[in-house]
Amino acid sequence: MTFRDVVALWLVNEKTAHDVVLAACDLLVGDVDSHAVGRLAALSRGEADIEVPILLPEALRELGLVAHARGSVAAKEEGLRAMAVRVESGDLTPRELAAWAHRVFGHEHEGERLSELDDAYDIGVTSDTEVDAEVLAEARRLTG
Repeated sequence: MTFRDVVALWLVNEKTAHDVVLAACDLLVGDVDSHAVGRLAALSRGEADIEVPILLPEALRELGLVAHARGSVAAKEEGLRAMAVRVESGDLTPRELAAWAHRVFGHEHEGERLSELDDAYDIGVTSDTEVDAEVLAEARRLTG
């Protein structure tokens, strides 16, 4: 999972601040030369919850990534993209993605199609296998 994905999942409460710190450590091990990423990577587990929100925007800027405000629509959409990556990698089932999108977005914004598919699972007119295929197609669209 990329640093961008970990941050996106942290923005929607699917990862912890400590997970962001560990992802920053992975960047440094991977030879990323960034002062701000180094400051993130140096945080202890106890410091992470307080310091990650403060240090992360600068690290994202240094990496050329966009910093989204937690709770914003843009943050949720970035989280949706990262959740779709988890489906493609097999870490999350299509049904779990659809249910998550329905819970987070309702029938609005980028999650609307997945919310409709979550309803399709519940209604049962279409087989779960067919709905899974549609969710996977939507996940590919989101990550493409």
